[in-house]
Amino acid sequence: MKLKLICVGKLSEPFLREGADEYSSRLKRYLPFSCLELKEEKAGGKKADPRVIRELEGEKILAKIPPEAFVVVLDERGIGLTSEGLADLLGRHMVQGTSELVAVIGGAYGLSDKVRQRGGLILSLSAMTFTHQMARLFFLEQLYRGFTIIRNEPYHNR
Repeated sequence: MKLKLICVGKLSEPFLREGADEYSSRLKRYLPFSCLELKEEKAGGKKADPRVIRELEGEKILAKIPPEAFVVVLDERGIGLTSEGLADLLGRHMVQGTSELVAVIGGAYGLSDKVRQRGGLILSLSAMTFTHQMARLFFLEQLYRGFTIIRNEPYHNR
């Protein structure tokens, strides 16, 4: 199985980039992993309409998702999983023969309805609200943790 993370926007803080790079390299020990950063829309300047931005970013996201991929959409209104639950999800897709699992993190204004509808799972990281940049770091860590759980490695049980 291949794992792809599609994100809107670049990581602006060095500590976020370093953390994301660290967990991305750790994930590559388990399976082919890639992270695709899409440019944030700036439609309309300071008086930008969030709906228009979500739709424009959504079209870019959907264009990057292969038709056969299973899609996990990160959204604050999604379901919550434990780390073990995420590991179970990853393991099931690996055993089922899912060729590609694509996770999506939207930009500052969230995701369009079309992107949410494409998701096979809408997942919330927390009941709290995080920036989309922090969500990326947290999700990468949870993906890594999930693979250590699957492999019964000590990271999760420290």
